Amino acid sequence: LSLSLSLSLSLSLSKLCGTNYPVCISFIVVNEFCERFSYYGMKAVLTLYFINYLHWNQNLSTAVYHAFSSLCYFTPILGALIADSWLGKFKTIVYLSVFYVLGHVVKSVGAIPSVGDSTIHIALSMVGLILIAFGTGGIKPCVAAFGGDQFDEEHTNERRKFFSIFYMSINAGSVLSTVITPILRGNVQCFGGDCYALAFGVPAILMVIALVVFISGSGMYKKSPPEGNVLLDVCRCLGVSHSPLSTSMTAPRKHWLDWAEEKYPKRLIHEIKMVLRVLVLFIPLPMFWALFDQQGSRWTLQATRMNMAFMLNALLILMFVPIFDVVVYPLIGLCRINLTPLKKMAVGMIFAALAFGAATLVEVNVMKTVVEPAPRGQCLLQVYNLADSDVKLSIPGSNLFSQPIKSYEDPQAYQHLELGGHNKTITVGINHNGHFHECRETFTEQKAYSLVLHSKTSGIVCQLVSLKFKYCSNRFINTRSEAVNVTMAGVDFYIPADYGISPNKSANNVHIAWQIPQYALMTAGEVMFSIPGIEFSYSQAPANMKSLLQAGWLLTVAFGNVIVLIVAEGAGLDQWMEFLLFAGLLVAVCIIFSIMAYFYTYVDPGELDKLFPDKTVNEDEDDLKKDQTDDTMYLNSIEKSTNM
Repeated sequence: LSLSLSLSLSLSLSKLCGTNYPVCISFIVVNEFCERFSYYGMKAVLTLYFINYLHWNQNLSTAVYHAFSSLCYFTPILGALIADSWLGKFKTIVYLSVFYVLGHVVKSVGAIPSVGDSTIHIALSMVGLILIAFGTGGIKPCVAAFGGDQFDEEHTNERRKFFSIFYMSINAGSVLSTVITPILRGNVQCFGGDCYALAFGVPAILMVIALVVFISGSGMYKKSPPEGNVLLDVCRCLGVSHSPLSTSMTAPRKHWLDWAEEKYPKRLIHEIKMVLRVLVLFIPLPMFWALFDQQGSRWTLQATRMNMAFMLNALLILMFVPIFDVVVYPLIGLCRINLTPLKKMAVGMIFAALAFGAATLVEVNVMKTVVEPAPRGQCLLQVYNLADSDVKLSIPGSNLFSQPIKSYEDPQAYQHLELGGHNKTITVGINHNGHFHECRETFTEQKAYSLVLHSKTSGIVCQLVSLKFKYCSNRFINTRSEAVNVTMAGVDFYIPADYGISPNKSANNVHIAWQIPQYALMTAGEVMFSIPGIEFSYSQAPANMKSLLQAGWLLTVAFGNVIVLIVAEGAGLDQWMEFLLFAGLLVAVCIIFSIMAYFYTYVDPGELDKLFPDKTVNEDEDDLKKDQTDDTMYLNSIEKSTNM
């Protein structure tokens, strides 16, 4: 009786508030929150650090930034191999977190001006980023899988909700860090300037907290031991399956992996089949991430051209995850619709495609108010004729504005003026009422100019004004004899008298709120794609390959970024056409993925122990035949009930 009471008390203490959620997952969720705060907080000021502190140009800063981001999503495969084959998930997270902390410390030291010269600063920064990439990438596939390991097999619903909470903790850390660390950089002064050392130091402290919290729950965790060099066994098994000697000297097999049965256990072969089925499904997935990750690049640039930065995704995630879990999914269940993870992912792709359709509409309207720069060696020129009659322009070496320009007519679109270099001084000839006038002006490449002409008793007067690029810029010309004030879109313009020109200000007529629909659609797509994807990757992986399959999931993110680079650099399309292209590609990929998912057979990795019990080395043929029969019956029964 005392043993029974002790066991019951132990079980109750290991659960949260009498639920089926293990207490230890709270340590994992807090760890993930602090780690994501650490990562995104550092990235929030990284580009500014490159430009303002290391004095790199924008192209180099952008290239290094994206190279670092890509490395963070390619290193998970290393962490998965270490976890599944050598150290186990718990030790892998702990040891690689130490590298993570060291990377932050090195990065912070490199941001102290008194520590060496610029070469030392660059070296420390690169070493720090490499350590951070190895640390964050290495633990990425382990933390989610380790959290899933804490649940009993019968508590699949609780495990599904855990992945939602886990995903919310990621975005909560992201929201807070991207607000706090830029404030620390800009508002706190140290070493005579912006305090990058503090901005990088705070994420280091958060990573230390993450490590301490994770280790604190050590006594409560379920820790699955590693099962040898899984990757090596898989590679050898695949090699034997394709060996000409194996395929030529034995009877035909139903599956090409079955050729390895004579050298490797049937259980390993079956586990490899399970993983390969999932990896094949992963092939179309990078296209979703190609669209999703443009929130931080193309969509942000779109927002800046609307004269505002706008990052809404992380905030919407915190709202949408509980709404979908508590409201949307239960309502769909009441309609007797079985919304499996793969179905959710397909719907998520549709939402992402719709988001880019909405972004296309916004881009078309933004482009009407924004002037794109001219190529190198050229500038843009527009002429306003405010004189009392027509004028005719002549520009040496150019046939621009060959037709007379009527008085007060709407100006033509910007014309490309060839300069032949960085800048050039040009004498513009003006014929007005039979009198010839000259304006001598200096033009700089890749700028836009408006040449304003008006008449006085002395003749034609020229005023050359420049325009801001990438923003909707507005200027007013006052032809009255007294100064005036004009308010447009909440922006005040003071315009001096007698053809005075107001300062160049931004007042875009495309409001930033028009980006809300595309962010809402993309966030809905993320909730229905990413969270079910993590859950699916975990639930369909054998126990000894869960981290490996999580790493495969993260690799789809890395390849998605590669797709963006290929399309952005190679397509040469206008931005709205590029958005439309991505939307169309994702719809096509969604159709392909849905067909593949329809024929996918869900499996229960927990049944492997029943299908393949431990055998002695000298197992007889009857046992082997029985295993083959059980295996076939198991797969067939699952396949009939779980398409898509």
